[in-house]
Amino acid sequence: MSKSVVEVRVRALVPTGSGCAVFIGNEEKVFVIYVDPSVGGAIGMFINGQEKERPLTHDLIAILLEAVGARVERVVINDLKNGTYFGRLIITAENEIQQKKIIELDARPSDCIAMAAQQRAPIYVCEDVWSEVEDMTEVLEKIEESRESGSGTGEEAE
Repeated sequence: MSKSVVEVRVRALVPTGSGCAVFIGNEEKVFVIYVDPSVGGAIGMFINGQEKERPLTHDLIAILLEAVGARVERVVINDLKNGTYFGRLIITAENEIQQKKIIELDARPSDCIAMAAQQRAPIYVCEDVWSEVEDMTEVLEKIEESRESGSGTGEEAE
């Protein structure tokens, strides 16, 4: 990674009318990435360690990676253009004679987050994106308060 980054984690998942709001951040700041319902559901299952009857697409990718001696090392949300986030999936692979290779792939941030949750890999945001996103900490706090009072909906990610 040549750019400066900030480490973040999934703070909460909140269902929306058209998908899922993924609250990502740290103690300093939280922002939201909206994802489709299937990826939001996958992220929730991975975070909560929920067993699945059959492998999901992200499980299949992880099985494939493992079969070739690779794993997700980290993910980076590296750009934001016109309201669209961009991500990078950083994979490390090691062959049978212990030669290491780093592979960096362009990927949707939602898939990056799902793969990070599935493989327990760290999530980073480039500082230029971090400084551009709107801080949604207050919104998340209100959602958490409504959940505690029993009137909220959604999944807890912590």
